[in-house]
Amino acid sequence: MLLADTVLLLHLLYVLFVVGSLPVIWIGAYYQKKFVRNFWFRYLHLAAILFVVAESLLGVVCPLTALENALRRVETEESFIQYWVHQILFYRFPEYVFTIIYVAFACLVALTFKYVPPGHKQTG
Repeated sequence: MLLADTVLLLHLLYVLFVVGSLPVIWIGAYYQKKFVRNFWFRYLHLAAILFVVAESLLGVVCPLTALENALRRVETEESFIQYWVHQILFYRFPEYVFTIIYVAFACLVALTFKYVPPGHKQTG
């Protein structure tokens, strides 16, 4: 169960990176922080949301979800971590709702490149 909980926490960190980075970029741009224009950070963020969009459009199950589900078949009791992280990460809506949200969010991330462009291979 510990390995499954670890995968679940990694999944949560991935989601937090994808969702949390966008407001961080806009707030950082407002306060003129250099790190929001970091080339690697910005393109990694874009790639992370595009990966989610591609999975959704192709109807592919998230690899982290699939791995966690495979690991949980061994254990049947629910851990504290599993319960609370699942409450945060998983909702019951039709798949098309998530696809629309992912695509819209990816468009917002791409639009951010226009208004807060990354620096050219900056490290700050």
